[in-house]
Amino acid sequence: MSELTGFGAVRLVDGYRTGEFSPVEVTRAALERAERVQGAVNAFVRLDADDALARARESEERWLRGAPAGLVDGVPVTVKDLLPMRGGPTLRGSRTVSPEGRWEEDAPSVARLREHGAVFLGRTTTPEFGWKAVTDSPLTGVTRNPYDTSRTAGGSSGGAAAAVALGAGPLALGTDGGGSVRVPAAFCGVFGLKPTYGRVPLYPSSPFGTLSHVGPLTRDAADAALLLDVISGPDARDWSALPPPTGSFVREPAGGVRGLRVAYSPSLGGQVAVRPAVAAAVRRAVEALAALGAYVTETDPDLTEPVDAFHTLWFSGAARVVQRLGPHQRELLDPGLREIAGLGARLTALDYLAAVDVRVDLGRRLGRFHEAYDVLVTPTVPVTAFEAGAEVPKGSGHRRWTGWTPFTYPFNMTQQPAASVPVGLDGDGLPVGLQVVAARHRDGLVLRVAHALYSAGVAGVEPSSGL
Repeated sequence: MSELTGFGAVRLVDGYRTGEFSPVEVTRAALERAERVQGAVNAFVRLDADDALARARESEERWLRGAPAGLVDGVPVTVKDLLPMRGGPTLRGSRTVSPEGRWEEDAPSVARLREHGAVFLGRTTTPEFGWKAVTDSPLTGVTRNPYDTSRTAGGSSGGAAAAVALGAGPLALGTDGGGSVRVPAAFCGVFGLKPTYGRVPLYPSSPFGTLSHVGPLTRDAADAALLLDVISGPDARDWSALPPPTGSFVREPAGGVRGLRVAYSPSLGGQVAVRPAVAAAVRRAVEALAALGAYVTETDPDLTEPVDAFHTLWFSGAARVVQRLGPHQRELLDPGLREIAGLGARLTALDYLAAVDVRVDLGRRLGRFHEAYDVLVTPTVPVTAFEAGAEVPKGSGHRRWTGWTPFTYPFNMTQQPAASVPVGLDGDGLPVGLQVVAARHRDGLVLRVAHALYSAGVAGVEPSSGL
């Protein structure tokens, strides 16, 4: 990567302020980088160079006047192709969505970025309607890992994570319904945050209901805090959104971890078989937290495997996604999505409400857990990136993606903030992620722990040099 494409958002804003470089220079570099890597990783549904450069020139004029529009004026951003954005289609990875139509409305997070002067580079790839934790779709094909293009980037925000990892914009918007920000962040060696549900307004609402969160993928926790300050702004269209935050998330990370009570669960009490290289990297990072003054206890939350309840909620959402499609359109769907939608269509209202009961009880247990511990630390994923184009690792015996994401989807059920922090590479040179989870509304605490790992030199991996 060039120097400009290697800078994070905080650094770029500082450079704009001092006149060290301009939004136009940075945008050109990011677009060139995106075009160079697209053929290898397939991170983008489309790039819009003309619009990006026009917005960059407007930003440059504002900075020259000393009147930036907002916190990220002139910073290149990518948007996952599930979030509506005016001026072009939101295809959602599906051949069932027509590219024709009136595309006049921004999602709340996109609207806030537009107000703050962000430069939109393009739309990033997603599996069809974001249904699984890897990124491939009948519409756009397979998105690949920046560290090894024979491997998956993870998903469903795989294009967003790959773009950030490769310098095609330092900020990316993703969505997370069961790990879809955190999994690709772990596989691609970047930072990914799933905020507390409602912290970032969402419209239109997801067919997967209140499992789905909007969150940032960035170079580090400081950039994520900056982006969260922008996208957590209120929006009247989301009836379930939280009140605006009372302070800035940018100030949160500086607090350090001394005195924090950290629960470390390496395998959820032996429920999860974690690859040794993953376990070792996560343990080293936890030991660093202890060295920084945190009180670390190896213990496990009362997290009885909730996968059946999650499947009921998720498969019902999939059925809702395809409800209006005719027989011919259904034949165009990803076969896996078509299968789980069929299963969801056979569930009853009582099945759904029973799953909600499980969710409520899980939330109660985790709420009690966080009375004793400030944060929970686990691996983000028990494996590193596996072969591209597959929903599950070869030979794993898993049927669905939830089989290899036991650390992520439970916290969508409880709506807690959770982040993936890159803490090293395995023997094949593939990134390893550590997950930090806090009680609901403690997003700043998650950022604080993650930032401490970056400040100590424990978090962050070298960018891929092969592309």
